[in-house]
Amino acid sequence: MSGHFREFEDEYLETMYEFFEKHPSERVRNGDLAKALRVSPASATEMIQRLAAKGMVDNIPYKGASLTEKGMIHGQKMKRRHRLAEVFLETISFQGNTHATACRLEHAIDDDLEVALSLLLGQPLLDPSGRDIPQASTDIASRIHSSRTQLISLERLEHGVTGTIEAMFTNALETETMTQSGVLIGSTITRKLEGYLIGGTADALFSTGLASKLLVRISRTVD
Repeated sequence: MSGHFREFEDEYLETMYEFFEKHPSERVRNGDLAKALRVSPASATEMIQRLAAKGMVDNIPYKGASLTEKGMIHGQKMKRRHRLAEVFLETISFQGNTHATACRLEHAIDDDLEVALSLLLGQPLLDPSGRDIPQASTDIASRIHSSRTQLISLERLEHGVTGTIEAMFTNALETETMTQSGVLIGSTITRKLEGYLIGGTADALFSTGLASKLLVRISRTVD
């Protein structure tokens, strides 16, 4: 039960962070929070009081609640993990309900897995809907930066930079397109002003969506 209750707390803090993204200077009223979470106003009020007792929110009766610094860190962390999970599911061409599945996955992501996902996905900046992925907390960002496994998506490869294809999260048709263009695991690829240079000899053009599914390890820059 304690695990499930912790998940409820996570959901409240994450939802309050969503309100903060839209209206940073406004407090969240219990009624609006209850509606967003599809719970009764009484349940929302009880949870806000519990979170206030833990120092996660600053609650003023009849005026609403806002995240404290402690609550902000946690709410932002949960939203980051949710959107990372959505990027991961999109990358592997998941055919189910991405949002609902990400809601379940986010609670299973700990610090170690957040670091691994960030690196695996090439440190994405946006989720599949185009929303910003919140920045990593200071400790997570430090671990990502110091990791020897620095990967980025092909989409984010800068002009004049060469990398090696390390992973391809593509379906059968996309994989065939890649193969016909000479793109395989281990292939070198350089970003040009228009398109890419494969293996130093073959030119290729890929859509942004397709490029986002390829992970590259940066090796060098060219003049």
